[in-house]
Amino acid sequence: MNVQLQPSFSIEALRSGDRDEFTRLVDAYSGPIYGLGLRMLRREQDAEDVLQNTFVKVLQNIRGFEERSSLSTWIYRIAANEALMMLRKMRPEVNLDDQGADGDEDFMPVQFVDWGALPEETLESGEAKVHLERAIEALPESLRVVFILRDLEGLSIKETSEALNLTETNVKTRLLRARLNLREKLSVYFGEQYFKGVEK
Repeated sequence: MNVQLQPSFSIEALRSGDRDEFTRLVDAYSGPIYGLGLRMLRREQDAEDVLQNTFVKVLQNIRGFEERSSLSTWIYRIAANEALMMLRKMRPEVNLDDQGADGDEDFMPVQFVDWGALPEETLESGEAKVHLERAIEALPESLRVVFILRDLEGLSIKETSEALNLTETNVKTRLLRARLNLREKLSVYFGEQYFKGVEK
C-alpha cells in the first residue's frame, strides 16, 4: 500500500468539522492503520484500539495540524505512537528510542537463496505469504515498525523518520537490518521449496 495513492483531503474542511470529509479520511486510512496496529501488536483487539485512538486524536488535534509534514505522515505518526505506547505498557523492556536501538542485533545473514529461480506461483502462494507475515512478526519491534511504514505502507525514508521521530540515517540502518533479517528467515523456507523442486 502506498500512501502517495491516497486521495487528497481539505484540511480546512477537516478543521471546520466537516463530517463527510472526516468520514472520507477514516475510510481511506482505516485499513492501513489497522494493519499497522495488527502487525505491531499481533492482537485484533489491540489493533482496533490503535485504530480508534488514532482517529480520536486526529479529530481532537486537526486544528493544530501545522502542515509541516503531509497529512498522511501526521496520521501515521499518531498511529505509530499509539502502537508503541501500547507496546511499552505490555513490554516495558522494549526500547524504541533513537539512541541505543541501533544495537538491536548485529545481524549478518548466512543463508541466501536465489528467489528468481523459484516458480512465480511459489513466490505468490498463500503459504509463502503466511511465512512472510510470520517473519515480519518475528522482527524486533524497533525494526518491525520501520519495515511496516517504509516497505508495507509505502512511506518515504523522510516520512518514516518524521513519523517515528528518528533520524533518516537511523531509519535506513534499521530498514537494512529488517530486510536482511527477513531475507535470511525466508531463505530457509524458499530454500526448502527450491530443493523440493530440484528433487522432482
